[in-house]
Amino acid sequence: RGTPSRLGGLSLAEIEEECRMFHRKAFGEESAPTKLENYGFVKFYTGREHHHNSPPLTKMLHSALDAASKGDAYDKYALFAESVRTKPPTSLRDLLEIKSDREPIPLDEVEPLEEVMKTFCSGAMSLGALSREAHETIAVAMNRIGGKSNSGEGGEDSLRFEPITDVDEATGTSPTFPHLRGLRNGDRASSAIKQVASGRFGVTAGYLANAQQLEIKMAQGAKPGEGGELPGYKVTELIGKTRGTTPGVGLISPPPHHDIYSIEDLAQLIHDLKSANIDSRISVKLVSEVGVGVVAAGVAKAKADHIVIAGGDGGTGAAVWTSIKHAGMPMEIGLAEAHQTLVLNGLRSRVTLQADGQLKSGRDVVVAALLGAEEFGFATA
Repeated sequence: RGTPSRLGGLSLAEIEEECRMFHRKAFGEESAPTKLENYGFVKFYTGREHHHNSPPLTKMLHSALDAASKGDAYDKYALFAESVRTKPPTSLRDLLEIKSDREPIPLDEVEPLEEVMKTFCSGAMSLGALSREAHETIAVAMNRIGGKSNSGEGGEDSLRFEPITDVDEATGTSPTFPHLRGLRNGDRASSAIKQVASGRFGVTAGYLANAQQLEIKMAQGAKPGEGGELPGYKVTELIGKTRGTTPGVGLISPPPHHDIYSIEDLAQLIHDLKSANIDSRISVKLVSEVGVGVVAAGVAKAKADHIVIAGGDGGTGAAVWTSIKHAGMPMEIGLAEAHQTLVLNGLRSRVTLQADGQLKSGRDVVVAALLGAEEFGFATA
């Protein structure tokens, strides 16, 4: 009672029936099972609850990537995209159909591929949530296509700030980055988007100065109300050095920024980051929720250049599983509200809106664009 919901929800009768179902399984006429049933709530389990990311879907994506390396990816990708479209509904966009009374236009009138890829971003996945190899490979790939990778809140090794110039073109290897393969001279392993979170891990003058976009992480869609968390066993020598902490000691960012308790405080941090890097866009990451439109309007008035609306479907590669259950809302809800509120208040032209929440296919991008997004984040950690 009193909780706002744009989608309705379970009735008391449905909640009662669910409770009775579990009770019958434990205390019904049949003897209670000797082993608790695995419903697949937390981890994929064949025949149980459907997950956004399942082994069969992942195999299809890997198959498409393998075909891409041989110059023939579309047919394999089409199978992946069709599987995404026809899977059991797991997000609001799965319940939407695109209708248009317009005739298709020729491809040569469509925005060039190079311009489209500039709107693609990788999600904010920190070094630690991802391995060093994965983190740097994503940065190199996004820089090659003209998109933007996101460092997450863990800082970056200063070696990555400069272009890679010592690549052996015959082998694609570099003495500076011996753990990477397929490199080319001129590649960059620096993330274009560098995140500033509540823990301020790895935030140095060099880190700020080498960003094309600085993102203030106000919250995370997959676990709103909690800060970032990295268990001690993931804090290696490199991560400890990068974050300015002790290897082996777990790291937790406080849920709120310790210096942001009002829109005025946020405006001050935006101003400080603009002063630290006058060429960088300043982004603010918000969580999809009822009322986020008002917050987005305040962020625009605080002179941010960019707003991320993060849905509850995203992953978290550096936190306990229990942090991501029963938290967050669909990206579509927050995105539509933020876009419409900004338009109504004459603020929409001031900021770029990014959608973030398990986008997987071209159709997902189109739906997000129809709801107001101009940039699109792809990730799961």
